[in-house]
Amino acid sequence: MKILQIAPLWESVPPPAYGGTEAVVHLLVEELVRSGHQVTLCASGDSQTSALLQACYPRSLRTADDLECKELYSWQHSALSMANASEYDIIHNHAGEEVMALSHLVPGVPMLTTMHNLITTDARFVWDRYQGYYNTVSSASARAMPAVRGGRFAGVVYHAVDVDSFTFQAEKEDYLLFLSRVSQDKGPHLAVEVARRTGRRLVIAGKVGELDYDFFLSTIAPLIDGDRVIFAGEADSAQKRELYRKARAVVLPIMWDEPFGLVMAEAQACGTPVLAFNRGAAPEIIRHGETGMLAENLDELVEAVGRLDEVDPWACRRHVKECFDGPVMAAGYVQMYESILRYERKRVDGAEITMGAQRADKRVASAQVA
Repeated sequence: MKILQIAPLWESVPPPAYGGTEAVVHLLVEELVRSGHQVTLCASGDSQTSALLQACYPRSLRTADDLECKELYSWQHSALSMANASEYDIIHNHAGEEVMALSHLVPGVPMLTTMHNLITTDARFVWDRYQGYYNTVSSASARAMPAVRGGRFAGVVYHAVDVDSFTFQAEKEDYLLFLSRVSQDKGPHLAVEVARRTGRRLVIAGKVGELDYDFFLSTIAPLIDGDRVIFAGEADSAQKRELYRKARAVVLPIMWDEPFGLVMAEAQACGTPVLAFNRGAAPEIIRHGETGMLAENLDELVEAVGRLDEVDPWACRRHVKECFDGPVMAAGYVQMYESILRYERKRVDGAEITMGAQRADKRVASAQVA
């Protein structure tokens, strides 16, 4: 199968640190190439891939501090990614509405858009006019999908992690870990409260973006003392694996309905249980009482720390290997591609039969009139 994969331009593939979408795209592309598919990846020029790399800009927009209008480059990336799309069997779009808005330019090639994020109000205009397919990355995300006039739902494919790249460790050190974007909706301040009430040390590792900087300065920074609460900054690939495998548990008091949550899968791959609020996709990623704990409120999250001995680290690892490993995700997408292509062939064949019948009817009508 000849597949065009379009990644966002904002991070390189794979990302050096933060970048869930780009990490998933990298893993998917590598698995597809390994399986013998012909794959072209449209991404930033500093990306690393076994596929054919097509880049309109030499580096990710996150690193391009000299650019004043990064959105313009992102749109150019979307447009150039579609330039030769007619040569492929299917287009897999990970870059959102910018690429969806261009899907009409290649009517003969189906597009699958993966919903890495929830739909915003402004994006409804594009979604209402979208004629391609889309999938969600969890059942929770599918349920949260608003009613739109465009698009055809293709199903659910869970995100994945490269399980073998995460070192398993059964014996843990006595600290809790919060590893995520340091923003209010991720709940780092609540993770600090859980650590305080349980007498545990907490390591916070994550990206502080421009929009979250005021929250970090006003709410999180005063809680950091370098002893009981440690801020490790944004962890790169090697650092986060080291933090995962040693942590007693990862605490994620997420305050929104997150579509997936790679951190949950990554931590469990290291044999580390995850404690999270019962929201979004968390109950689909965590097996309550087996690979972590799901809590309805802060008090239950605090109580869950006292139940960590109930979790078998090997159960965490097995769960992720069975459900969220790279080959599992790739197989799910290949099955989805094939289903879409089969449906498209039937649809086109049906349209040709209908058109042929209409032409025959017109000839009969003309003969009758004559």
